[in-house]
Amino acid sequence: MSTHPKLFKNARLVLAEDVTSGSLTVDQDGLIADIGSPSETAGHDCEGDFLLPGLIELHTDHLETHYAPRPKVRWNPVAAVQAHDAQIACAGITTVFDALRVGMDDDDPSTDTLKVADMRALADAVETGQDEHRLRADHYIHLRCEVSAPDVIRAFEYFDGDDRVRLISLMDHTPGQRQFVSLDSYISYYKGKRGFNDEQMAEFIEQRKARADKNTPGNRKSISAYAQENGIAIASHDDATVDHVDEAVSLNTKIAEFPTTLEAAKASHEAGMAVLMGAPNVVRGGSHSGNVSARELAEAGHLDVLSSDYIPASLLQAAFQLADEIDGITLPQAVTKVTSTPAKAIGLNDRGVLETGKRGDLVQVKLVGNVPIVRGVWREGRRVA
Repeated sequence: MSTHPKLFKNARLVLAEDVTSGSLTVDQDGLIADIGSPSETAGHDCEGDFLLPGLIELHTDHLETHYAPRPKVRWNPVAAVQAHDAQIACAGITTVFDALRVGMDDDDPSTDTLKVADMRALADAVETGQDEHRLRADHYIHLRCEVSAPDVIRAFEYFDGDDRVRLISLMDHTPGQRQFVSLDSYISYYKGKRGFNDEQMAEFIEQRKARADKNTPGNRKSISAYAQENGIAIASHDDATVDHVDEAVSLNTKIAEFPTTLEAAKASHEAGMAVLMGAPNVVRGGSHSGNVSARELAEAGHLDVLSSDYIPASLLQAAFQLADEIDGITLPQAVTKVTSTPAKAIGLNDRGVLETGKRGDLVQVKLVGNVPIVRGVWREGRRVA
């Protein structure tokens, strides 16, 4: 993607280690060519706003809400992707990993459950939009693999050889462990969804545990082996114990998504995995599931990456909140959690930092009170929002 050289002046540049007033130039190849002192040359006037690297989002479930906005409603997948992409870009995200589910409930009587064919249709819409240069952000695919599901391997085959798949997470939502160590939220959710009474709920829990015992070990190993053979990054999901972390390390896992305890987050961080937590967790002040808070991990030095999860705008807001509210975290340090650290964790070493030779993915941000407002977004020097 080529563009005309562009000067950004009168900006507060958020660099890797400090914030400095100055200018930045993106060359005709979309790369940062120069970072300099204040300039009087004609160019884009940032009016004293912050200029950040484009944000990098590794786990967003938001695409599905555009495709299935109401029960039994399915939107055109191309239109859903376009709407999702616009919201992502306007949140300052220039690289996004769209999370798609692989492995579905085999015993769900609901006719509204999304199927693997829906996931493949969304992936096709993303990839066609990418190829036709219709998308504002740079999109990749993140497969959320439910390893306890009996159909996960068959569903996974729908994505075999897809070079846009760059991240796989190994999930297991079996009751009694990981996200659902406490059964209260699990029981509340499924009683509401299925209309179970107490006896039916107890039987359902036992069925799910038996399903996991049968499917999880083999599926986890098979999918992780495929990922390693094909150069795809692996993420663990909802680790709760040191044993979970040890298993993740044995599978060459790079990212620890949403660890549910301080113990697991600490062990993951010390093992060299990038610990990822939800930006909504930071903004809200805690986990909606009652698990460990992202702020607690930040204060302990065990938080490496933020993800917007289900609210795209939360990514930028959470970074500024961490810098404002957590002692010892500067704005540059907070910004790395949504830019350079996720880029390195996924192997995208050409972006995520304001340095010469890196991609000119940029976000202009103005603070209004304590809320960051996106005023402009550029991808490889070309304005996209």
